[in-house]
Amino acid sequence: MKLAHFIIMAGLSTTAGHNYALELTSKDLDPSKPLGNDHVLNNFGCSGKNISPELQWSKAPKGTQGFAVTVYDPDAPTGSGWWHWVVFNIPKDVNKIPTNAGDIKSKLMPDSAIQSRTDFGTYGYGGACPPKGHGKHRYQFKVFALDVDNLPLNKGSSAALVGYYLHQHTLESDMIEVTYGQD
Repeated sequence: MKLAHFIIMAGLSTTAGHNYALELTSKDLDPSKPLGNDHVLNNFGCSGKNISPELQWSKAPKGTQGFAVTVYDPDAPTGSGWWHWVVFNIPKDVNKIPTNAGDIKSKLMPDSAIQSRTDFGTYGYGGACPPKGHGKHRYQFKVFALDVDNLPLNKGSSAALVGYYLHQHTLESDMIEVTYGQD
């Protein structure tokens, strides 16, 4: 079954005649280094600056109508991970989010973009802050190319609900994963 699935997927890629490669980059994130203090939370015992990193993407697949960005910690001791940032309804002509756009007051996000509720219960970016002694956590910064320009959600939507719609409308995604831990 898995081999058949692989052959079918490989066939689709070849048949389409184009190898899409949505690419996420950042001048603020380096997967070979721990997350910098600028992007760490300033709360819950952490003393970072809570500044969202710059994110830039390219090579969106044909049919892209909009984008979304999420930051997720799969290692949080919750049983379901931890959502640090959820942004959707980013227009298709936008390919960059500047540093600190996750601060709602900064007004650096495109007007149509919605920064919905994180697992902190707030809106906008919430930096890394794993429990002391819990080891290094992975922080997955992910961009989604969507086949719609607008998800029918509002800023009060949970990350799980946004995730449901993202899975329904994602053409392609890419991710930068960095780590951070407190000793």
